[in-house]
Amino acid sequence: MTSRDSAISEITPEVLLRAYACGIFPMAESADDPTLFWVEPEMRGVIPLDGFRIASRLARTVRSDGFTVTANRAFKAVIAGCAAPQEGREDTWINKRIRELYCGLHTLGHAHSVEAWQNGDLVGGLYGVSLGRAFFGESMFHRARDASKVALVHLVARLIAGGFELLDTQYVTEHLRSFGAIEIPRRRYTTLLDKALKGEPADFARLALHRPIAGADALAIIGA
Repeated sequence: MTSRDSAISEITPEVLLRAYACGIFPMAESADDPTLFWVEPEMRGVIPLDGFRIASRLARTVRSDGFTVTANRAFKAVIAGCAAPQEGREDTWINKRIRELYCGLHTLGHAHSVEAWQNGDLVGGLYGVSLGRAFFGESMFHRARDASKVALVHLVARLIAGGFELLDTQYVTEHLRSFGAIEIPRRRYTTLLDKALKGEPADFARLALHRPIAGADALAIIGA
């Protein structure tokens, strides 16, 4: 289900949070399209945190610490990387308005990034929104092999450590399915979301934000 927004100036970071609490998120047709539309899929993608899967080769890559992984160190650069064309993806749905809105959420402490660095260069990462004990994954990018996958592993470790219950991926791709992503009906998703929004909120910063987390520590948290 989608609905186009005709007054994008009225959408604020606070409005976005209320939309997420209702299971709705915004997208644009392309990076050049200034308008947004609201999306509420009939089938929702989630990665069960207790069913997260890591291939043995990727686990070795994570453990080797070939990437230095940080969190909330370069949010604007990560969302810019996600908005840039990549091989097999010439255009994205991340337009200027979305970048502004999510940077606003980051300032409010509700949008977070995980970054993968190599030789001091940002080579991959992801970003998403936290609300209650739910984390809504938005997008990821890579400029080096496995960089975004390593960032996802570190994200899951951080979510588990912080007490999150729900990792929403919006949709399921074959790439995400390899990590254990599944599709669930909207009604089931709403039940999980409502539960995740009640009670004590999770803490994205439970694992230190001021220093990188070792791959072996991330894998130990996940139980891999």
